[in-house]
Amino acid sequence: MKKKKEIKVLLVDDEVDFVDTLAQRLKMRELMVATVYDGEQALSFIKKIEPDVIVLDLKMPGLHGMEVLREIKQLSPHIQVIILTGHGTEKDEEEAKRLGGFDFLRKPADIDLLVAKIKEAYWEKIERAMTAIAFAEEGELDTARKIIKKEE
Repeated sequence: MKKKKEIKVLLVDDEVDFVDTLAQRLKMRELMVATVYDGEQALSFIKKIEPDVIVLDLKMPGLHGMEVLREIKQLSPHIQVIILTGHGTEKDEEEAKRLGGFDFLRKPADIDLLVAKIKEAYWEKIERAMTAIAFAEEGELDTARKIIKKEE
């Protein structure tokens, strides 16, 4: 019997109690979850183990979440990033989307909504990857790269 694919999620937030509680709640919903507590740790993590979806806070010591998002999209543009913040503005939301963020949620987010967004982000990633592979197999490598990077 084939094992169901677990969605790998990385939570990035400097509020340790919050992120640890959220991780436990996501694990109960059959997601594979890892946690880190700042942007530098997040960037180191994705160089070793690549998650499918990252749930990222904006306001953290060291690297601001927007800078982390920018770096993630340069290193691994196919990783989906959901911003989850208590300090975001409409301007932040616009900037996150411009940088390639999948969605922008405000704390406290409903756990069922967050799980739905994580799954939606994962399936969009898979669909985009399959489309890019089809273009690459036809020799259209530039188009495949643009699909992966979400370029028009």
